[in-house]
Amino acid sequence: MIVTVNKYLSLVKFSHTIFAMPFALTGFFIATTKTGNSFSWQSFLLVVLCMVFARSAAMAFNRYLDADIDRKNPRTVNREIPRGVITEKNALTFVIVNCLLFIGCTWFINLLCFILSPVALLVVLGYSYTKRFTALCHMVLGLGLSLAPVGAYLAVTGHFAVLPVLLSCLVLCWVAGFDIIYSLQDEDFDRSLSLNSIPTWLGKAGALHFSEALHLVAGVLAIIIGLYGGFHWLYAIGALVFVVMLISQHLLVKPNDLSRVNIAFMTTNGIASVVFAVFAIADMFIIG
Repeated sequence: MIVTVNKYLSLVKFSHTIFAMPFALTGFFIATTKTGNSFSWQSFLLVVLCMVFARSAAMAFNRYLDADIDRKNPRTVNREIPRGVITEKNALTFVIVNCLLFIGCTWFINLLCFILSPVALLVVLGYSYTKRFTALCHMVLGLGLSLAPVGAYLAVTGHFAVLPVLLSCLVLCWVAGFDIIYSLQDEDFDRSLSLNSIPTWLGKAGALHFSEALHLVAGVLAIIIGLYGGFHWLYAIGALVFVVMLISQHLLVKPNDLSRVNIAFMTTNGIASVVFAVFAIADMFIIG
């Protein structure tokens, strides 16, 4: 049983939840501290479960859809489906179960979240098709993860607001930017199969400039959020660390040196998301 669970956790790269979950929690606590809505453990648990189920469905669907591609790519040939650790049929079943669990959780949150749940799934699952027809696939991935803070805010309030939308825009630019860096590793392979990405479109140097522009926008949005949301010095510390982490990954990766892509991808972005969320949430609770 434990071995099976570990296989599926590996399939969906559960550790990568660290990217979106902190922003979902930030959106949740914005809703409970800045709107007059009270904290509810039930709502909190449902938001966390929605995040886990939606992300698991999206990641497993990506692995299912890309199974034939992964078998040809030396970098991905050891993933669970190409190795036969998990069958394509079981992976698809896992996707369907997680989608149903996600929709079920939204039913217990509020009507708006339930109505929008198929839209959210369309975005996060649809991303897997995009590299087959557009180089802007990274933006769609960013859009999928950007639903986290808005979704968490909707779960509490039942309506949209500017602040969580700004936070979602930050997540979109941040995620798309670091996904471009990560995809540099597959530029030649993707081009050989006519798959689309910013690196195959602009080359390594151009792709890094594109990523830098996105991260510049993310940094500016971090400042705007602090000012618009009435945050204080604790938030400022978290935002500063976030910006420093954005800058550091561009210092780590060069067009002619991709040896530190994984450090830039996992370590710096993991630190960025957690520190930003911790200090933003602390600012809301400690200073108000």
